[in-house]
Amino acid sequence: MRQPMVAGNWKMNGSSDSVKELMAGIKAGMDSVKNTEVVVCPPAVYIPRVVGAAADSGINVGSQNICDQDRGAFTGEISGEMLNDVGCGYAIIGHSERRSLYGETDELVAKRFAAARRNGIKPIFCIGETLEEREQGITNDVCSRQIDAVIALEGVDALADGVIAYEPVWAIGTGKTASPEQAQEVHAFIREKIRGLNADVADGLRILYGGSMNAANAAELIGQPDIDGGLIGGASLKAEDFLTICRAGG
Repeated sequence: MRQPMVAGNWKMNGSSDSVKELMAGIKAGMDSVKNTEVVVCPPAVYIPRVVGAAADSGINVGSQNICDQDRGAFTGEISGEMLNDVGCGYAIIGHSERRSLYGETDELVAKRFAAARRNGIKPIFCIGETLEEREQGITNDVCSRQIDAVIALEGVDALADGVIAYEPVWAIGTGKTASPEQAQEVHAFIREKIRGLNADVADGLRILYGGSMNAANAAELIGQPDIDGGLIGGASLKAEDFLTICRAGG
């Protein structure tokens, strides 16, 4: 049985005061979250503070990115060794904003995935299609291509060390959400693709939905057979909304 997971991507939001308030609010409601793994991914400068605030709460902490290299002359990057050093257990890999705004290729995303694994950090591996690609009917092709880059570099068994987050790009921050049926269809495709290579990995792999999941629609989305939780953007910045989504996991 796959344990549901809800991860909050705070993106480039927050201040010392707001981070303190948000973490206090989430911690206060954790007793009501029964069966869901909870992860929060703050901006990098706040990771140590959030790790400290999350101590003994059951909340795990992730980063929003990770360098594909472990050390050296890579100005502005943060390595897996550094994230490990400050107690960060997860890293978001290949978010559509990184791909579209900063030109991250499938190959670079795969290298970041590999860097996370070799440093004992669990990758939250984001895949998904644009609106144009969905309208062209190539959603499955796009998702396959993105997954294949990781499999080519690390092998299919490597997917067992992380989670996949399916995020239709057209539904991120737009208020548009894939219907439960649309989301389930893609999640099922992803799982079946991986099952063709390794059934055990496919059965155990958690596949999250990201793309304007919120307190109102979370239960119906997470209730789909192949949707194991969510990667949450805006709704993760409000403690009660985030907790409501976490409770939807069971």
